[in-house]
Amino acid sequence: MKQLSTASSVFSAVAVALILSGCIAPPIALTPLTEQRLRVQAPIRFLLTFDDGPSASSFANPTLSILDDLADNPIQPGIKAVFFVQTRAHGAGGSELGRQIMRREHAEGHILGFHTSTPGHTNHRDLSPQALEQSLTDGSADIAAVTGAAPVFLRPPFWNFDQRTFAAYQQHGFHVLMTDVSLNDGKIWGYNFSLRRRSNIVRQLSEVRERIADGELPTVDGVIPVEVTFHDLNRYTSRHMQEYMQILLDSAQETGLTVAAKPFYDDSAALRRAVMARTVTDRSKPLHLPGLWAWMWDGNSR
Repeated sequence: MKQLSTASSVFSAVAVALILSGCIAPPIALTPLTEQRLRVQAPIRFLLTFDDGPSASSFANPTLSILDDLADNPIQPGIKAVFFVQTRAHGAGGSELGRQIMRREHAEGHILGFHTSTPGHTNHRDLSPQALEQSLTDGSADIAAVTGAAPVFLRPPFWNFDQRTFAAYQQHGFHVLMTDVSLNDGKIWGYNFSLRRRSNIVRQLSEVRERIADGELPTVDGVIPVEVTFHDLNRYTSRHMQEYMQILLDSAQETGLTVAAKPFYDDSAALRRAVMARTVTDRSKPLHLPGLWAWMWDGNSR
């Protein structure tokens, strides 16, 4: 009976993912009023983030491929990103290769943020207060061993947290970062690609455009940081990283957004300032989450 239940859960997860990937809503139409409001706003700059890594694979390692593409690509070489790492997962930072990759990420000017320090990708809300405390302590120590300083930024697994976990994050000095655009490339029971990645990005950026026109997003160093989330364990993502970057630029143009001369962050200090400006400061206020995640967690973690 338990096996049947598990199989049913797997099937449901795959079915939901497939249905949602094929049912992306059309982009919000650009109105003359929105276009007028955008004229007084700063240009955007994409703030790239990656969850769940680093990959411990010895075969065509996807995290290493992504790092190579960030460093050397035809759009903007030397891009800096934020990697929210799983420090003790066997297939990620809990391996010797994973730790080597984290050292490379830090050495190349990327930011290491905390994601998990449990053996698996565990929802923090499922942990007891004692287990959560231990997880945050372990993760902070693991990253400090690589960078020489305790991590500042955290992304909750599954984007899910509540008042209890948020208070624990604050006690450990963590600042929570969510996202504006999710590429839906997280591995869900083997489903690790986006069937309609371009239309998905266009739709989400049209929503971001409306928020920018309403003055909801901060300007930092003369640009508006727009957060984009990938998963560096995903081989499809790693094989198409440069294409994804071009799609982001194309989609911004299609939705009427002006992109800065440098469309991505290539300075670590500027990246850190941008991330800090986009962190969650008041847990009592509604959070914006793209697509499926807003539907899943709306009202669930108040």
